[in-house]
Amino acid sequence: MTKISVITINFNDQKGLRKTLESVTGQTYADFEFIVIDGGSTDGSKELIAQYQDKINYWVSEKDTGVFNAMNKGIKQSSGEFLIFMNGGDCFYDNKVLENIAADLTSEYDIYYGDNYKDNNGSKRLKTYPEKLSFSFFYNSSINHQSTFIRRTLFDSIFYYNENYKIASDWEFFVYAICFKNVSYKYLRKTIAVYDFTGISSNPKFRSIYEEEKKLTFNRYFPAFIDDYEFVEVLNSKRFLQFEHIKKYKISWKLLKAFINLLLLFLPKIKSK
Repeated sequence: MTKISVITINFNDQKGLRKTLESVTGQTYADFEFIVIDGGSTDGSKELIAQYQDKINYWVSEKDTGVFNAMNKGIKQSSGEFLIFMNGGDCFYDNKVLENIAADLTSEYDIYYGDNYKDNNGSKRLKTYPEKLSFSFFYNSSINHQSTFIRRTLFDSIFYYNENYKIASDWEFFVYAICFKNVSYKYLRKTIAVYDFTGISSNPKFRSIYEEEKKLTFNRYFPAFIDDYEFVEVLNSKRFLQFEHIKKYKISWKLLKAFINLLLLFLPKIKSK
Protein backbone atom coordinates (compact mmCIF):
# COMPACT_ATOMS: atom_id res chain seq x y z
CA MET A 1 0.00 0.00 0.00
CA THR A 2 1.26 3.49 -0.87
CA LYS A 3 1.65 5.79 2.10
CA ILE A 4 0.39 9.30 1.42
CA SER A 5 1.13 12.49 3.34
CA VAL A 6 -1.65 15.09 3.37
CA ILE A 7 -0.29 18.51 4.34
CA THR A 8 -2.50 21.42 5.37
CA ILE A 9 -1.27 24.93 6.02
CA ASN A 10 -3.41 27.63 7.54
CA PHE A 11 -3.30 31.15 8.90
CA ASN A 12 -6.30 32.85 10.51
CA ASP A 13 -8.88 30.96 8.43
CA GLN A 14 -10.78 28.98 11.03
CA LYS A 15 -13.86 28.59 8.85
CA GLY A 16 -11.92 27.25 5.88
CA LEU A 17 -9.72 25.11 8.10
CA ARG A 18 -12.74 23.39 9.63
CA LYS A 19 -13.89 22.30 6.16
CA THR A 20 -10.43 20.95 5.38
CA LEU A 21 -10.06 19.10 8.67
CA GLU A 22 -13.45 17.44 8.23
CA SER A 23 -12.63 16.47 4.65
CA VAL A 24 -9.21 14.99 5.38
CA THR A 25 -10.13 13.15 8.58
CA GLY A 26 -13.23 11.80 6.86
CA GLN A 27 -11.25 9.89 4.20
CA THR A 28 -11.96 6.17 4.09
CA TYR A 29 -8.37 5.31 3.17
CA ALA A 30 -6.34 4.48 6.26
CA ASP A 31 -2.68 4.53 5.22
CA PHE A 32 -2.00 8.24 5.17
CA GLU A 33 -0.48 10.73 7.57
CA PHE A 34 -1.95 14.12 8.25
CA ILE A 35 0.27 17.14 8.90
CA VAL A 36 -1.07 20.57 9.82
CA ILE A 37 1.13 23.69 9.81
CA ASP A 38 -0.54 26.75 11.28
CA GLY A 39 1.16 30.13 11.11
CA GLY A 40 0.40 31.18 14.67
CA SER A 41 -3.28 32.02 14.07
CA THR A 42 -5.17 34.17 16.55
CA ASP A 43 -8.70 33.44 15.31
CA GLY A 44 -9.24 30.14 17.12
CA SER A 45 -7.61 27.96 14.46
CA LYS A 46 -5.07 26.61 16.94
CA GLU A 47 -7.82 25.55 19.33
CA LEU A 48 -9.71 23.94 16.44
CA ILE A 49 -6.66 21.93 15.42
CA ALA A 50 -6.30 20.72 19.00
CA GLN A 51 -9.83 19.29 18.78
CA TYR A 52 -8.68 17.07 15.91
CA GLN A 53 -5.23 16.25 17.27
CA ASP A 54 -6.03 12.56 17.79
CA LYS A 55 -6.45 12.32 14.00
CA ILE A 56 -3.41 14.43 13.14
CA ASN A 57 0.08 12.90 13.03
CA TYR A 58 1.92 16.18 13.46
CA TRP A 59 0.85 19.77 13.95
CA VAL A 60 2.38 23.04 14.99
CA SER A 61 1.14 26.59 15.42
CA GLU A 62 3.94 29.11 15.14
CA LYS A 63 4.91 32.15 13.12
CA ASP A 64 6.32 31.56 9.66
CA THR A 65 7.59 33.79 6.87
CA GLY A 66 4.84 32.99 4.41
CA VAL A 67 2.84 30.34 2.57
CA PHE A 68 5.78 28.52 1.05
CA ASN A 69 7.81 28.57 4.23
CA ALA A 70 4.87 26.80 5.89
CA MET A 71 4.57 24.32 3.01
CA ASN A 72 8.27 23.51 3.25
CA LYS A 73 7.87 22.89 6.98
CA GLY A 74 5.17 20.37 6.15
CA ILE A 75 7.32 18.63 3.55
CA LYS A 76 10.19 18.25 6.01
CA GLN A 77 7.89 16.60 8.55
CA SER A 78 6.35 14.20 6.02
CA SER A 79 7.25 10.54 5.65
CA GLY A 80 4.84 9.42 2.93
CA GLU A 81 5.96 8.22 -0.47
CA PHE A 82 3.68 10.80 -2.08
CA LEU A 83 2.35 14.03 -0.66
CA ILE A 84 -0.52 16.35 -1.49
CA PHE A 85 -1.33 19.81 -0.17
CA MET A 86 -4.88 20.40 0.98
CA ASN A 87 -4.63 23.87 2.48
CA GLY A 88 -7.14 25.72 4.63
CA GLY A 89 -10.44 25.97 2.73
CA ASP A 90 -9.57 23.18 0.26
CA CYS A 91 -11.32 19.80 0.38
CA PHE A 92 -11.11 16.42 -1.25
CA TYR A 93 -13.86 15.90 -3.83
CA ASP A 94 -15.39 13.17 -1.67
CA ASN A 95 -14.41 10.90 1.23
CA LYS A 96 -13.13 8.12 -1.06
CA VAL A 97 -10.58 10.10 -3.06
CA LEU A 98 -7.50 8.65 -1.34
CA GLU A 99 -8.99 5.15 -1.37
CA ASN A 100 -9.70 5.39 -5.10
CA ILE A 101 -6.35 6.95 -5.95
CA ALA A 102 -3.90 4.90 -3.86
CA ALA A 103 -3.56 2.05 -6.34
CA ASP A 104 -2.69 4.54 -9.11
CA LEU A 105 0.32 5.88 -7.23
CA THR A 106 3.09 3.52 -8.29
CA SER A 107 6.84 3.74 -8.72
CA GLU A 108 6.41 4.34 -12.46
CA TYR A 109 5.79 8.09 -12.24
CA ASP A 110 6.87 10.90 -9.92
CA ILE A 111 3.94 13.28 -10.30
CA TYR A 112 0.28 12.29 -10.59
CA TYR A 113 -2.30 14.98 -11.21
CA GLY A 114 -6.06 15.06 -11.62
CA ASP A 115 -8.92 17.50 -11.98
CA ASN A 116 -10.50 19.84 -9.44
CA TYR A 117 -13.47 22.06 -8.92
CA LYS A 118 -12.76 25.74 -8.37
CA ASP A 119 -15.08 27.01 -5.67
CA ASN A 120 -15.61 30.76 -5.77
CA ASN A 121 -18.02 31.59 -2.94
CA GLY A 122 -20.27 28.64 -3.74
CA SER A 123 -19.99 28.84 -7.53
CA LYS A 124 -18.14 25.72 -8.70
CA ARG A 125 -16.43 25.15 -12.04
CA LEU A 126 -14.65 21.95 -13.06
CA LYS A 127 -11.04 22.44 -14.14
CA THR A 128 -9.62 19.65 -16.30
CA TYR A 129 -6.05 19.22 -17.51
CA PRO A 130 -4.25 17.84 -20.58
CA GLU A 131 -2.45 14.52 -20.60
CA LYS A 132 0.67 16.15 -22.04
CA LEU A 133 2.20 18.99 -20.04
CA SER A 134 4.17 21.08 -22.51
CA PHE A 135 6.17 24.23 -21.87
CA SER A 136 3.48 26.21 -23.66
CA PHE A 137 0.94 24.84 -21.16
CA PHE A 138 2.98 26.13 -18.23
CA TYR A 139 3.57 29.44 -20.00
CA ASN A 140 -0.07 30.31 -19.43
CA SER A 141 -1.29 27.81 -16.85
CA SER A 142 -0.30 25.18 -14.28
CA ILE A 143 -1.47 22.09 -12.48
CA ASN A 144 -2.78 22.68 -8.95
CA HIS A 145 -1.16 21.32 -5.81
CA GLN A 146 -4.63 20.54 -4.42
CA SER A 147 -5.09 17.86 -7.06
CA THR A 148 -1.50 16.70 -7.49
CA PHE A 149 0.40 13.91 -5.74
CA ILE A 150 4.15 14.56 -5.69
CA ARG A 151 6.81 12.00 -4.88
CA ARG A 152 8.36 13.12 -1.61
CA THR A 153 11.97 12.59 -2.75
CA LEU A 154 11.60 15.13 -5.57
CA PHE A 155 11.90 17.97 -3.09
CA ASP A 156 15.27 16.65 -1.94
CA SER A 157 16.57 15.92 -5.44
CA ILE A 158 15.27 19.11 -7.11
CA PHE A 159 14.48 21.86 -4.62
CA TYR A 160 11.96 22.91 -2.01
CA TYR A 161 9.49 25.69 -2.68
CA ASN A 162 11.06 29.08 -3.31
CA GLU A 163 10.31 31.07 -0.16
CA ASN A 164 11.21 34.34 -1.86
CA TYR A 165 8.04 34.05 -3.93
CA LYS A 166 4.61 35.00 -2.60
CA ILE A 167 2.44 33.16 -5.13
CA ALA A 168 4.21 31.35 -7.99
CA SER A 169 6.52 28.97 -6.13
CA ASP A 170 4.45 25.83 -6.70
CA TRP A 171 4.16 26.78 -10.39
CA GLU A 172 7.95 27.23 -10.48
CA PHE A 173 8.46 23.79 -8.98
CA PHE A 174 6.18 22.12 -11.54
CA VAL A 175 7.56 23.87 -14.63
CA TYR A 176 11.15 23.25 -13.55
CA ALA A 177 10.59 19.61 -12.58
CA ILE A 178 8.61 18.69 -15.69
CA CYS A 179 10.11 20.93 -18.40
CA PHE A 180 13.70 21.25 -17.21
CA LYS A 181 14.37 18.02 -15.27
CA ASN A 182 12.03 15.88 -17.39
CA VAL A 183 10.38 14.34 -14.33
CA SER A 184 7.86 11.63 -15.18
CA TYR A 185 4.18 12.42 -14.71
CA LYS A 186 0.74 10.95 -15.35
CA TYR A 187 -2.71 12.46 -15.71
CA LEU A 188 -5.34 10.79 -13.56
CA ARG A 189 -8.77 11.07 -15.11
CA LYS A 190 -10.31 11.61 -11.71
CA THR A 191 -11.54 14.60 -9.76
CA ILE A 192 -9.34 15.06 -6.72
CA ALA A 193 -10.28 18.27 -4.94
CA VAL A 194 -12.54 21.24 -4.47
CA TYR A 195 -10.15 24.16 -4.57
CA ASP A 196 -10.93 27.33 -2.59
CA PHE A 197 -10.66 29.94 -5.34
CA THR A 198 -10.93 32.90 -2.97
CA GLY A 199 -7.32 32.68 -1.74
CA ILE A 200 -4.42 35.04 -2.38
CA SER A 201 -3.24 33.34 -5.60
CA SER A 202 -6.69 33.87 -7.15
CA ASN A 203 -7.02 37.51 -6.12
CA PRO A 204 -6.78 39.79 -9.20
CA LYS A 205 -4.75 42.40 -7.31
CA PHE A 206 -1.97 39.83 -6.86
CA ARG A 207 -1.92 38.93 -10.56
CA SER A 208 0.94 41.30 -11.30
CA ILE A 209 3.04 39.72 -8.53
CA TYR A 210 2.33 36.28 -9.97
CA GLU A 211 3.35 37.35 -13.47
CA GLU A 212 6.52 39.02 -12.20
CA GLU A 213 7.53 35.88 -10.30
CA LYS A 214 6.88 33.77 -13.40
CA LYS A 215 9.07 36.13 -15.42
CA LEU A 216 11.88 35.71 -12.90
CA THR A 217 11.63 31.92 -13.27
CA PHE A 218 11.65 32.10 -17.07
CA ASN A 219 14.74 34.30 -17.01
CA ARG A 220 16.48 32.04 -14.49
CA TYR A 221 15.85 28.63 -16.09
CA PHE A 222 14.54 29.22 -19.63
CA PRO A 223 16.13 32.46 -20.92
CA ALA A 224 16.46 31.21 -24.50
CA PHE A 225 12.75 30.47 -24.69
CA ILE A 226 11.41 33.91 -23.77
CA ASP A 227 11.28 35.48 -27.25
CA ASP A 228 9.84 32.34 -28.79
CA TYR A 229 7.09 32.09 -26.22
CA GLU A 230 6.12 35.69 -26.54
CA PHE A 231 5.40 34.66 -30.13
CA VAL A 232 3.56 31.57 -28.89
CA GLU A 233 1.40 33.82 -26.75
CA VAL A 234 0.37 35.64 -29.93
CA LEU A 235 -0.44 32.29 -31.57
CA ASN A 236 -2.64 31.42 -28.60
CA SER A 237 -4.46 34.74 -28.72
CA LYS A 238 -8.19 34.86 -29.40
CA ARG A 239 -7.68 36.74 -32.67
CA PHE A 240 -5.27 34.16 -34.08
CA LEU A 241 -7.56 31.31 -33.06
CA GLN A 242 -10.37 33.06 -34.91
CA PHE A 243 -8.21 33.03 -38.05
CA GLU A 244 -7.61 29.32 -37.57
CA HIS A 245 -11.35 28.79 -37.25
CA ILE A 246 -12.05 30.72 -40.46
CA LYS A 247 -9.54 28.52 -42.37
CA LYS A 248 -11.93 25.60 -41.95
CA TYR A 249 -14.42 27.31 -44.28
CA LYS A 250 -13.09 27.66 -47.85
CA ILE A 251 -15.24 30.55 -49.08
CA SER A 252 -14.78 32.61 -45.92
CA TRP A 253 -11.05 31.94 -45.99
CA LYS A 254 -10.72 33.03 -49.63
CA LEU A 255 -12.61 36.24 -48.89
CA LEU A 256 -10.39 36.96 -45.89
CA LYS A 257 -7.20 36.35 -47.90
CA ALA A 258 -8.44 38.62 -50.66
CA PHE A 259 -9.15 41.37 -48.17
CA ILE A 260 -5.71 40.96 -46.55
CA ASN A 261 -3.97 41.08 -49.94
CA LEU A 262 -5.87 44.26 -50.79
CA LEU A 263 -4.94 45.81 -47.45
CA LEU A 264 -1.27 44.93 -47.95
CA LEU A 265 -1.18 46.99 -51.15
CA PHE A 266 -1.46 50.14 -49.00
CA LEU A 267 1.12 49.11 -46.38
CA PRO A 268 4.95 49.17 -46.47
CA LYS A 269 6.49 45.88 -47.51
CA ILE A 270 7.72 43.53 -44.77
CA LYS A 271 11.51 43.63 -44.57
CA SER A 272 13.16 40.22 -44.70
CA LYS A 273 15.44 39.37 -41.80
